[in-house]
Amino acid sequence: MTRKTISATLFRGPSGGSFGDPFGDPFGGSFEGSFGGSFGGSFRGSFRGPSKALSETQSGALPKLLPNSLPKALPATLPKALPATLSNSLPKALSAILALALLLLALPLAACNNADKPGDNTPNPAAISVVDMTGRTVTLDKPAERVVALTASTCEIVYALGSGDTVVGRGEYCNWPAEALNKPSVASGAETNIEQIIALKPDLVLMDSMDQTPEQVKQLENAGIKVYASSSHNIADTYESILQIGHLMGKDSQAQAIVDNMKKTFDELSAKKVSGTVYFEVSPLEYGLWTAGNGTFMNEVAELIGLKNIFSDLNGWAEVSEEQVLQRNPDYIVTVGMFFGEGLTPTEEILARKSWQNITAVKNNRILNLSNDELSRPGPRLAEGAQSLYNFVSGK
Repeated sequence: MTRKTISATLFRGPSGGSFGDPFGDPFGGSFEGSFGGSFGGSFRGSFRGPSKALSETQSGALPKLLPNSLPKALPATLPKALPATLSNSLPKALSAILALALLLLALPLAACNNADKPGDNTPNPAAISVVDMTGRTVTLDKPAERVVALTASTCEIVYALGSGDTVVGRGEYCNWPAEALNKPSVASGAETNIEQIIALKPDLVLMDSMDQTPEQVKQLENAGIKVYASSSHNIADTYESILQIGHLMGKDSQAQAIVDNMKKTFDELSAKKVSGTVYFEVSPLEYGLWTAGNGTFMNEVAELIGLKNIFSDLNGWAEVSEEQVLQRNPDYIVTVGMFFGEGLTPTEEILARKSWQNITAVKNNRILNLSNDELSRPGPRLAEGAQSLYNFVSGK
């Protein structure tokens, strides 16, 4: 019969010893094992083919041995010298059987011992996770404690949640609320300085997919920093961004309260419609006219309160010409331009455009300057911007 040896280790117990695999072919395999540690000895036995031990079993020697030798030998010798008893007093075949029995007794103990030791894959019950607005999963071990907000809207959201104390850095255009200006400013957009951000040691960076690149995200992740990217183009997106950032900050209830208040305001405004047409100017003439088209929160707010956006036939943020504005002749103009203390204000600059004097909004001086970005940022103040626009159009 072919001889087969099996020496794979099945168990390494608390005593420091090891057993070989006894579950091979009992008629042609072999068994190896040793007790080290506190038992201080070794045991080796084997089955090899139809050996002498097997012949004795077949002839009835082993059955005679079990009732006579086993009860006498074990009580006397096990406490003193288990290895010597196994290797000298008993036949090799019986020794192998006893070693296997000890193994089977030890395995449940080892399993219980190991059950108390958590593995590397044990889930962290405190971990929080969201799928951001670019489809990336962002997981934190605990709510963010050191935040760099590169985008103005995300910075506003963090402060609205009551987590302004976690902000350790802000994008250069993050200017609301006023206390945010006291935080270290970092370059953002095309001028983003990754090393500058890493030096602030944030555990979370908030950005917008329109302002930052996937390469920048990867660089930050390679430095061990978690990155959340928003991509808000309408009111529903804004709600989602607020709720997700709130979750990452451990401020779920506060985030929900902000969203609920926004919805309440929008519901009240939509119940009492106004009328007319509106042109949103998000970039002034000197830099090239840009406006908000369909699929933007500005267009959505206009429709919500009853106004018709003259460029609703365009998608997203679009560049337009003076001729197009003149031809569509809006009843109202909303500009988000800022005044820096010198020259004309944004409203005065529009009123002074010679070719615009026949536009209804200019003739009637119906130009609203929302210079605090209430209506241009997808954040909690969108509802305030909608209320301001409604009040302006309705004359309240």
